[in-house]
Amino acid sequence: MEAALTWFQERLLGQGIELTDLQLRQFEDYHRILVEWNEKMNLTGITEKAAVYEKHFYDSLSLAFFTDLNLVRNLADIGSGAGFPSIPLKICFPHLQITIVDSLNKRIQFLQHLCEELKLDHVSCLHGRAEDIARSMEHRDAYDLVTARAVARLAVLNEFCLPFVRKGGHFASMKGADPKEEAVEAAKSLKELRGKIVNIYDMKLPFEQSDRHVVWIQKLDSTPKKYPRKAGTPLKSPLI
Repeated sequence: MEAALTWFQERLLGQGIELTDLQLRQFEDYHRILVEWNEKMNLTGITEKAAVYEKHFYDSLSLAFFTDLNLVRNLADIGSGAGFPSIPLKICFPHLQITIVDSLNKRIQFLQHLCEELKLDHVSCLHGRAEDIARSMEHRDAYDLVTARAVARLAVLNEFCLPFVRKGGHFASMKGADPKEEAVEAAKSLKELRGKIVNIYDMKLPFEQSDRHVVWIQKLDSTPKKYPRKAGTPLKSPLI
């Protein structure tokens, strides 16, 4: 077995995640398909195998180090890009019902192809703006867990993501650098969107040793009718 696969499997086992042969093949195929499509469109600046396993796959799965995903029924991934963190999470936790939202149709086409090739079921890939899709009754206040990985500052992300979270559910904002300053800046958006920060988890990637943080936010009540605002407004005029 290659070095990348060996450490990946061992590190996850240390976190209580035991990968089957099928799951290992799915990760191998994921890397291969990512590299193939990246030659045609810009999905990631990281394609070297060891780096993909550390900075994309392992980083995505770190969410499961801080919560029991076996208790999560459905998950929405906002601004997923090349499928992070939702696709690695789906591979390891096949029971998850996944909804991926991305504003670029080419990325959605990649993700649909990826799910077909990996034979992942119950994954819905939606092309559109989060602000528009969150207005749909099917998706509003509907998800146990919502994720976003390095998409925008927290004050903006809250308006993108919290409308998708059910009352009592959670939004996990995955960050690199220490987000304490962002958390202070996001106080107004949290109040407006009925969210509360319950924890900020931190870890380091195993080899690069770069910092990773997860801001864990609980949804206290249903989303007020006026949110999210019109597409583009949260970025131009954050709730700060």
